[in-house]
Amino acid sequence: MTKSTFSAAQTADRVLIFDTTLRDGEQSPGATMSHAEKLEIAGLLDDMGVDIIEAGFPIASEGDFAAVSEIAKNARNSVICGLSRANYKDIDRCWEAIRFAPKPRIHTFIGTSPLHRDITKLSQDDMITRIHDTVTHARNLCDDVQWSAMDAIRTERDYLCRVVETAIKAGASTINIPDTVGYTLPTESAEIIQMLLERVPGADQVIFATHCHNDLGMATANSLAAVAAGARQIECTINGLGERAGNTALEEVVMALKVRKDLMPYQTRIDTTKIMNLSRRVSQVSGFPVQFNKAIVGKNAFLHESGIHQDGVLKNVETFEIMRPADIGITETNIAMGKHSGRAALRSKLSDLGYELAENQLNDVFVRFKALADRKKEIYDEDLTALMTDSAANTDSDVLQVKWLRVVCGSEGQSASLKMTVNGVEHSAETVGDGPVDAVFNAVKAIFPHAARLQLYQVQAVTEGTDAQATVSVRMEENGRIVTGSAADTDTILASVKAYVGALNRLILRREKTAPDADVKGVSYKSV
Repeated sequence: MTKSTFSAAQTADRVLIFDTTLRDGEQSPGATMSHAEKLEIAGLLDDMGVDIIEAGFPIASEGDFAAVSEIAKNARNSVICGLSRANYKDIDRCWEAIRFAPKPRIHTFIGTSPLHRDITKLSQDDMITRIHDTVTHARNLCDDVQWSAMDAIRTERDYLCRVVETAIKAGASTINIPDTVGYTLPTESAEIIQMLLERVPGADQVIFATHCHNDLGMATANSLAAVAAGARQIECTINGLGERAGNTALEEVVMALKVRKDLMPYQTRIDTTKIMNLSRRVSQVSGFPVQFNKAIVGKNAFLHESGIHQDGVLKNVETFEIMRPADIGITETNIAMGKHSGRAALRSKLSDLGYELAENQLNDVFVRFKALADRKKEIYDEDLTALMTDSAANTDSDVLQVKWLRVVCGSEGQSASLKMTVNGVEHSAETVGDGPVDAVFNAVKAIFPHAARLQLYQVQAVTEGTDAQATVSVRMEENGRIVTGSAADTDTILASVKAYVGALNRLILRREKTAPDADVKGVSYKSV
């Protein structure tokens, strides 16, 4: 049996970072990640200094179990946590997945608000018994147990104190107070943590965590308010990825704590220079682009267009920048590369952008880079990022692969000729449509029939000029499954079909994921 990694005394001046990108983040509709992608992201999180990685929901599917288990075995520094509902079967399956981690944690939860008690058909007393028994069971397996009161914010205050006290007495060393539906405000977030610390026996001996959703746009503010009141663990995701409007963004709370040490004198273990690389990689594997004006990691976060701002920054960068781009791993220069640039220069530039490639990966990217350089006069950082995004989204292991495309369009009609492979077998189709994009999408449907509905089609230029690459994003839905795809190319139509096929590849992966049968009626395994 392991020993609990953290204590309340050890975190007096420190905030633990609990990343749930691989669990709550992946629950964002369309953000399904492959097994290899999960392992890669977990490794990057571990290397960056994340204290606790919630690797997944082991009982949700065989794929989730396998990913959590392998992440646990490969962990070097981080605590590896698995999520489980409040029943023995979930907890046993969770322990089986994480038990070989150097530092394992079981995270079990149950909905405590009146709404959730109605769903589970448990009385207040029955729920108390359930909490005591399941936390005790988890504690008998693992010394590091976290317990969450799902929908804590809408739980009656007296009853919230009662369930927290029960979990502490049963052996939980971390108590999470989630704002499951993004309902709270900063003042209330702080008030609840302060109340629990003052009223619950033994509260000073455990670590309180805050887990906020962004439905009202205040997840970061609510998390920091909870820290000010005494919480010492923030649950968050890279880029704020998560269900509905997302979770607290890791990069926002970490940089807020770093920039405003005067008001929040708390330390984290995060190597902030690795933030940008992780942001880009999570965006790639999830298929969720980062909005341009996103705090910290958005494309415009360090750009200045106003003349007054530009003049001020040139004279003293601190006039309009509260942090340096280098602090989060953004290179200071944006030097263009071209068709005469060599392999070593490409490797160096990609390293500056946060991409460390093995030799075979570099060879593949170099071929794509040269092809792009033949079509563009100059290639900038944004072009290389788009190139890496496209390389990650269209791989040789995909079930569906685009091999050849020809499109005829104009005032007399639009048609497409497409060759694709499906599980390595080549197929072709010739179709027409209302436009060139419609024609190529019809060709894909002819080769790979499906019932998925296109919900979103979006085109964005990566850089300026008529030779700019276009990044195309699509979102599709089939029987409640939502998937996304993205691709980049100087040919917008080719980028469109690659994005469309990329989404279908994610759909195939999503079909393989099966949800478990609930042992507790109505207890959701969705976001806590």
